[in-house]
Amino acid sequence: MNEPPADLDIAEFLRLVQRSWDASVDELTHLSVGFGAHHWRADVRGSARYFVTLDGLGERHTVETLRAAYAGAAALARTGLTFVAAPIEPFAVPLEGGAVSVTPWLDGTPVAVIDTGTTAAMLRQLHAVDLIALGVELPPWQPVVGPDLPERLAEWVRHRWAQGPYGERSRAAVVAARDDIGRWTDRYFELAQVARTRPWVATHGEPGMQNQMITASGTVLVDWESLKLAPAERDLRTIECGDRLMLELFDLEWRLDEINQYTAWFAGPHGDTTDDRVAFEDFMHELTR
Repeated sequence: MNEPPADLDIAEFLRLVQRSWDASVDELTHLSVGFGAHHWRADVRGSARYFVTLDGLGERHTVETLRAAYAGAAALARTGLTFVAAPIEPFAVPLEGGAVSVTPWLDGTPVAVIDTGTTAAMLRQLHAVDLIALGVELPPWQPVVGPDLPERLAEWVRHRWAQGPYGERSRAAVVAARDDIGRWTDRYFELAQVARTRPWVATHGEPGMQNQMITASGTVLVDWESLKLAPAERDLRTIECGDRLMLELFDLEWRLDEINQYTAWFAGPHGDTTDDRVAFEDFMHELTR
């Protein structure tokens, strides 16, 4: 996110990082990177030491599911997957309605254009992991929205969205797309049943360029909060290869999840920050693409 949380006590946040991970951390600097979570650089005597993340809790995450995902990432790294940038124990610590995680700092540059060959090679290794030998239980995939999504949205749009500058435009767009949303939801749950018949493997969930970094030792995948057992196409949609039905499933999943989250965002209090503008643009894209 571009702006730090307005209500976060940064001194208490620093103390939590010191207590839970490293007492020598003496400064946290908010980073305008990513979207959906907040990130900081943690310094020790002026040198970057850790990458700190504050994930929100709710429908998508609990402290327990985040710990399971991050413990799974650490186990993957121990198998020799050098591209896994895994968080450090205790993996996730609750703080003010969210959960904090810490990963060793990486010196590198974000990927500007995805390299299909490099990405495919990482995913082949990830999907080939022996899940029994891994020694930890990975969280299983399940649908990220309920079959009642169209009905819930219909209830939301019955009232004006007047708590911010993008509210009414967002509501009108949801109303215009409500028949499509119903069809997308029905198809999503139809394909979710098909997914139960497919092989499941360890999947990152969002292995696109926004979660890749180029380091001196090669390309690495970051942000393992979405690690789950699932059909491989949950990852392969990034490079557009795999089973057609499963690619359709996970494309619909992305779309419906974005619509669900942005509905809550713009039906409630919001402003005209960079984050709000990016979110509104993404919302309109998913409703109309």
